[in-house]
Amino acid sequence: MVVTALGFDFTNGFHDTGNAMATSIVTGALPPRVAVAVSAVLNLVGAFLSTAVAATIANGLVASGEVTLTVVCAGLTGSILWNLATWFLGIPSSSSHALIGGVVGATVAAAGVGAVKWQGLVSKVIVPAALSPFIAGGVAVVGTLLVYRLTRDVPEGPRGRGFRLGQIGSASMVSLAHGTNDAQKTMGAITLALIANGTLQAGAKAPDWVIVSCALAIALGTYIGGWRVIRALGKGLVEIEPPQGMAAESASAAVILCSTDFGYSLSTTHVATGSILGSGIGRSGAVVRWQLARRMVAAWLLTLPAAAGVGAVAYWTANGIGGTTGVAVIFTVLVLASVAFFAASRYPAVTPENVNAAWTGSVAPEPVKDEVRS
Repeated sequence: MVVTALGFDFTNGFHDTGNAMATSIVTGALPPRVAVAVSAVLNLVGAFLSTAVAATIANGLVASGEVTLTVVCAGLTGSILWNLATWFLGIPSSSSHALIGGVVGATVAAAGVGAVKWQGLVSKVIVPAALSPFIAGGVAVVGTLLVYRLTRDVPEGPRGRGFRLGQIGSASMVSLAHGTNDAQKTMGAITLALIANGTLQAGAKAPDWVIVSCALAIALGTYIGGWRVIRALGKGLVEIEPPQGMAAESASAAVILCSTDFGYSLSTTHVATGSILGSGIGRSGAVVRWQLARRMVAAWLLTLPAAAGVGAVAYWTANGIGGTTGVAVIFTVLVLASVAFFAASRYPAVTPENVNAAWTGSVAPEPVKDEVRS
């Protein structure tokens, strides 16, 4: 179970790298490999700064007394498979909601709807999910309007260089904020499993070894870099200039840090996407690809029920087989599916070298044709 949970944390890291670094990479503020390395370090640091979100996942969404290790494993299976599917398609969906959906679906399959704390689910997850893109987008619109208005008399060259330097700071703040929010979710899942196993008492906080291992897993995943999602956010959604990038990143960091303080398991993906869209709306003449935005919103609406459905099926499968064998079967299926997604993503692959290639309507860049020498 712990290995599966850390596997989810790893996918969370590379799935969500784009939330912090996509705009900095596309504007040239940071080279791609440097950007993901900086993001990884700051995610690691952020994971140690707060445990409020971990407490929400461990004790605020489902009745811990009804949860078994099989339930947690099944829930994690649903969340990982949804993360991998959306990463492959280049859709920046919510890892937070994938985890919550998977755990809730597996819990309902095991103990019925009464085991879910619906009030906590609505107030701590669904309401913030619905409001956060609009709040972040609104902040980004205002920020973008202000930065262009205040710097309208500054020559384009110095302005671009100045804002690219500013983006290093704002992108770093998003990475730090991401660590304070997203790393906590896996800490909560492992803590929930330890409570189910009787290792910890109900209401216990995440032990130190859980905090350290989750911080390292999300940092490693971030360093790997989810180039497919980075490309979709940075090149596909909006044509971004440095002032927009700084405004979007600053808006994202502010909203995520506020939500972490209140213990809301907020989707950093929703926040970052709303901020990027807001920066496009705020700049006169910017290109916003609404068709791609609609695809992302559709994925957001499907995330909770889809992950819950897979989590429920995984639980029924494991429970039907029974014992350790049942859990081993769903773990094996998860590993095979992960390998299949990775293999499929190589043809063609999105890499640091082509992540900024011109957008052609697909997350996969056009292959570079070798020039025929005469």
